[in-house]
Amino acid sequence: MLLLSALAFLIFCSWYVLAPTRLTVAVNKQDNDETEVLVAYARALAEQKKDIRFRIQKFNGYRETAEALERGTVDLALVRPDVLYPANALTLAVLREEVLMIVVPSTKKIESVSGLSGKQLGVVARDDMDVAVVEAVLNYYSGFAGQIRPVRILATELEGGGLAKQIEALAFVATPRTEDAQRVVKAASRAFGREISSVPLEGLEPLTITNPAFQETTIAAGAFSLNPKLPKEEIETASISYRLVSSDKLDRIPVAKVVQYLFEMRPRVARDYPSVNLMKQPAGETEMAAALPNHRGAVDYFNREQQTLMDRWGDWLWLGLFAAGGLTSVVAWLRQQFLRRRQEVIDKVLDRLVCMISEARAASTGATLDTLAAEVDGLLTHAVRHARWRTFSARTMSALIIALDGVRAAISDRRRELESADPKLVPESSLLRQAHESCVIE
Repeated sequence: MLLLSALAFLIFCSWYVLAPTRLTVAVNKQDNDETEVLVAYARALAEQKKDIRFRIQKFNGYRETAEALERGTVDLALVRPDVLYPANALTLAVLREEVLMIVVPSTKKIESVSGLSGKQLGVVARDDMDVAVVEAVLNYYSGFAGQIRPVRILATELEGGGLAKQIEALAFVATPRTEDAQRVVKAASRAFGREISSVPLEGLEPLTITNPAFQETTIAAGAFSLNPKLPKEEIETASISYRLVSSDKLDRIPVAKVVQYLFEMRPRVARDYPSVNLMKQPAGETEMAAALPNHRGAVDYFNREQQTLMDRWGDWLWLGLFAAGGLTSVVAWLRQQFLRRRQEVIDKVLDRLVCMISEARAASTGATLDTLAAEVDGLLTHAVRHARWRTFSARTMSALIIALDGVRAAISDRRRELESADPKLVPESSLLRQAHESCVIE
């Protein structure tokens, strides 16, 4: 039974160490790009038999994915910090960034947000989240942006006529160097019917401090379009991010593995989903004091300080081995003491049997011999009970057998002598009483 228990424990430990770590990932089922990328990663991890596996769980939006991470029902989540950043979230990687662009006809000569005061601003919004981004930035410029009149329009409306008569500037949220961004820029150029230019958003540092979901980003010239060139020169603007985050309860070792596979397997996933090339390490990736904090495991990977199981638990393992060695010594000492007590019992039995030989030779009545015979049976029972719990040495067993045979032979010989003698037997001699008193077993 003990052997089977040890074997079962060994099998369990082997399974626990060798089995892949399975992590549940919350994604937005309404966002095709990032969701499809993570689904592709889950498939690639399984195909490559990595020690990390993803279990994709889809939700209706980014607020729902963030709330799932806060509840602890998932291990990882795809979130947009400008929508909701979980209180227990730590960043692993930035899957994509989008920037807010405001464009106007080049003839307007608007070089700052203040120049938009009193003008109609069209907001090309894919959903309510895009509208919220534009409103948050405009509210930051509350000193004069209150005079800006935003109007929400659909991307398809850019192709229609008469748009330039309805709006005087256009705002949209997109990722630079992507086909979607270039499509919006070309549609805006056709809608305005002339060359367009971008409006820089300057002085955003206070906004990024109070609301770290927004970052101040520098856009290179021509990042959105080369013909027409937009922006014409490097500008500052606001950006939001799509982040893969984990619960703060997730250990640093599996997190470091996740981040490692995200970047190592990117070329494999990029064959089918080129948008994965937009993924990058978070800003301040080596810092633990970022406004949107990074996970310690991700920092380990970026700093090339990934810890193995022995690095993490090696000291405790050696301490455990030392403690086990000391405990084994204590157990061995206690066992030795226990066995010595048993040996002392057998030694006392042997000493008593040796004394009983003298008592049997000196006995003067048959009753005394009967008492000695009964005591021999009791000593034999006592010795057998102790022998059941321990295998005695051959010498001890031989001595015990010889002593038993000697006592029984002495009793038999003395009994025959008494039967052939005069029936009026003399009382027991003082020699017998002395022998009995000095040979009593405890």
